[in-house]
Amino acid sequence: MNNGLDCLAVIPARGASKRVPGKNIKNLLGKPAIAYTLEAAIESGLFARIVVSTDSESIAEIALRYDAEVPFLRASELADDHTPVSLVTLDVLERLDPDANKYFCVAQLMANCPLRTAADIRASYQQFRETDSESQISLTRFGWQNPWWAVQRADDFTLESLFETKMTARSQDLPSLFCPTGAIWWAQTRALRREGTFHFFGRTGWEIPWMRGIDIDTEDDWQMAEVLMRLGEEVKTSHVG
Repeated sequence: MNNGLDCLAVIPARGASKRVPGKNIKNLLGKPAIAYTLEAAIESGLFARIVVSTDSESIAEIALRYDAEVPFLRASELADDHTPVSLVTLDVLERLDPDANKYFCVAQLMANCPLRTAADIRASYQQFRETDSESQISLTRFGWQNPWWAVQRADDFTLESLFETKMTARSQDLPSLFCPTGAIWWAQTRALRREGTFHFFGRTGWEIPWMRGIDIDTEDDWQMAEVLMRLGEEVKTSHVG
């Protein structure tokens, strides 16, 4: 494994957010929310460049303040509610390395995952390189809400099991299932250019504890992130004491 300095970090951060307005720059326990992702990327020591892709001058200003790069503002057609975020990362890669000779790999670090740490980034990178994956996404393990017991409820309140044969099985007899989180996604750049996405056959998954992999998409998520961050600070303080 090399020292990672042939790796590019891309942090997608749109200005618009309908469910949590301005969430990327909203104050989260004393810092703009995006600052936690920027600091983790820098502290990891893995990246030749750390680039924020945004359509917002306000986000760009904060990114520069935290020593990231914003070499351009994202085009409006890549800043709507429908564009896959993989295409945003690919756009950065193709703009910064049009000849495809600078970067072996790229990490996509979503700004709405503020609890992921530099140590998480390094650990995920280690698995990515050791497994020789072309693409690796971060996952959290489903907990007490067992997905094998999922049901759909109709308008008349009747239920239909999604996994009928699993409904009567004991939870300890069922295999673990995982949910993707946007915390840390890696890809070999040649594979991302070829596929246009991180989601293709053979991709692998790196598990992050759910409390550090939380995606902030709603106000409830925001409040949960605040609780977890305060709890983490209390634990640090108690250890120092």
